[in-house]
This record gives sequence, C-alpha cells and structure tokens, in this order.
Amino acid sequence: MPSLHLVDGTYELFRAFYGAPSARVDGREVGAARGLVSTLLGLVTREGASHVAVAFDTVIESFRNGLFAGYKTGAGIDPALAAQFSLAEEVAEALGLVVLRMIDVEADDALATLAARFAQRADRVWICSPDKDLAQCVRGDRVVLHDRRRGRTLDETGVREKFGVGPASIPDWLGLVGDASDGIPGLPRWGERSAAAVLARWNHLEGIPRDPAAWEVPVRGAAALAESLHARWDDAVLFRTLATLRQDVPALPEDLEALAFRGADRERAEQIAERLGERRWLARVPAWRGR
Repeated sequence: MPSLHLVDGTYELFRAFYGAPSARVDGREVGAARGLVSTLLGLVTREGASHVAVAFDTVIESFRNGLFAGYKTGAGIDPALAAQFSLAEEVAEALGLVVLRMIDVEADDALATLAARFAQRADRVWICSPDKDLAQCVRGDRVVLHDRRRGRTLDETGVREKFGVGPASIPDWLGLVGDASDGIPGLPRWGERSAAAVLARWNHLEGIPRDPAAWEVPVRGAAALAESLHARWDDAVLFRTLATLRQDVPALPEDLEALAFRGADRERAEQIAERLGERRWLARVPAWRGR
C-alpha cells in the first residue's frame, strides 16, 4: 500500500510568506506563492510523496465562528498574503496535486476526515502540519503528525510525550488550555501541565471528579482548578467543541488512487510560471501528466 501525505496548504502558504523573499510581478506580491511552489515540489521530489492532498482555507471563517464570536477570523492577515490565497490553490493544482478548497469547514477538518478514511487503507498517513489540534488524528504509527519545517514526526507515543495525553484527549486538553492561534482562550488557571496531569488520569472533561480530592493525581492548586472548571463548565465544553475536528466532511475523495500524483499540468504550470515571473522551477517538476 502507498503512503498518503495530507498537507495543510494554508500553513504552508503562511510559512512561505514569512520565510520566502518578497517578489512582485506586475505590481502584485507573489513571493509566498513562489515559496509554495518550492515546498510542494520538495514534497514529491526530496520526500518522495506519491499520493497527496493539499487542503486550503479558501475562506478563513468557518462554522466555528457561529459557535464562538472570539474564534479566529481573517482580520489582521497581511493583505499581501491574503491576495495570494487563490493563487496558491492554482499553484498546487498546476503541480498536479489534489486541492481541497474549504469554505464552511476548515482545512484541518478535511485533513482529519481523510486521515480517518485512509488510516487502514494506506501504508502510513502523514499529516503535514505542526498544528496542535491535528494531534487528535494520530493513530499508533499508521497516522502521524509531521512537521516538515523542523523534520519532526509524532506517532501516538510521541503525542503522549509532547502533550502528556493521548490523541483522543487532545480536544479536552485544548478546551482547558486554549489555543491562541485559533482564538480559543481556555479556562483561567489551567495550564498545559495541570491539564495533562488530570486528563492523563481521567481522559475527558466529563470524567474529571468535581471534588479535587478524588483526582488521584498530584496537581498544584487543584482546588482552584476544580472551581474554575465547574464555574466555567459550559465554556470548557464549547472550547472542546471548537477544538474537535470533523471527520465527516462531504465531497472528499473516497479512493486512495484518486490522490495519486500523476504529474504536473504543463499548460497550467507554464501559465503559473508566467504569473510568478519565475520559470526555473519548471525544470524541477519530476513528471508531466500524460507522459
């Protein structure tokens, strides 16, 4: 069975924007799109990915914004970056990769859905992102979280070592601790260590005894933590809901072979190269579709 690489395209575009040199063509900033070309080509050349899906947040807002007003929005995104979102999707498609454009749900939901779908049908599923919430998708050593920038891979054992809890408890952990990148504030007093200690024993919010004397784990300030949890119980459940990735996103590929890399589209790649003002990368394309 082949391995499957599921790529957080939005993250890769942000990474390219802040890591690649600025470049303008006809007055338009294209530096991040150029950087995306390089990193996606590296995925299929240096890293040897044979089956790939790249998910993008075509619209930053999702159904979660209707659940919590403080959830992340597109506000504050550099206009020069925002202007390259659609170009980034075109870049990935021109390279011959399957592109998933997310509107009502997030790119992470698409990755979570495909990770669950192909967990037993691929040799290994590589979720290419450093996002903490995606750690909930890890399953043994078959579905792993891979940070391409740092070259670090977390299997289930690695998730427990990093976060102090197993993948199934990651949404609960984020509900308590919060996730600033997604606008999830978490609960007062709860930190990473205290949340990990309690959830390592009780797994989910509902399992945590109301009386801290029954927690069976040593936690500093347990009484105050218990008070915070039960005073803000509805918030904790809501924040966990926000951090829980969907695994039922519709209209995604059902067949692993539909995600096979079969070469870049020469005509579209030539057009993209013109828009990027950069042609050297065309020589790095490992295969052209139909050849």
